Amino acid sequence: MSLRYGLLGLLAEGPASGYDLARRFEEVLGQIWPAQHPKIYAELRRLADEGLIEVDAEGPRRRRAYRITDAGVAEIRHWLTAGDVDHTIRVQPLLRSLFFWLMQPDDLRRHLDEEARFYAESAARYRAFAAAKDRGDYGDSPQVRSMRVTVEAGIRLYEALADWATWAGTVPPTGAGGPPADADPDPELT
Repeated sequence: MSLRYGLLGLLAEGPASGYDLARRFEEVLGQIWPAQHPKIYAELRRLADEGLIEVDAEGPRRRRAYRITDAGVAEIRHWLTAGDVDHTIRVQPLLRSLFFWLMQPDDLRRHLDEEARFYAESAARYRAFAAAKDRGDYGDSPQVRSMRVTVEAGIRLYEALADWATWAGTVPPTGAGGPPADADPDPELT
C-alpha cells in the first residue's frame, strides 16, 4: 500500500512519467524501498482510475507524464496525518542471522565481512548524497529538506547495520556449522 503514497508524494513535487518515478525511487530509496517498473505502472493506472492523479502530457511512444490531483493531495495528507504507521521492518539479513549456527565458521566469517562492507559502502553513498544536499546542490525547498531527513535515516540505518555485522563477527554462535551431516535424527521427531 505504501507504493501508492510514495508515488503520490513524488507527483506532489511535480509531473513525472512512470520512468521518471522509477528513477526517483531508485535514486532516493533504492535500497530501502525498491519499486519495480511494472508495479509502478500498475499503481499509476489504479491512481488514475481513482482520480488521484491524471495525465499531464503525452509524448512519443505513448509516454505519459502524470500530475497529482487535489483529491490525490488530500489522500496523501490523510495518510501522513491519520493513517496507522506500519512499523514492521523486514531485513532479510536479520532473519538469516537467526540461523547462523548452521553455517560453517569460515563461511560465516566471509558472510559477515561482506555484510559489513556492503552496509558501510551504502552508508557512504548516502553520506555523499547528504553532503550534496547540505551544499545546496539540489536547491533549498521543503521537498529537499524532507529528502535530507530521509537520507539521514538511511545513513544511520546502514551505519548501525555495518556495526552490527562487525560485532556479530566477534561472537559466532556456539556450535557454528550446525548438526553433523551423519548425525542420527532426533528419535522424537521421526
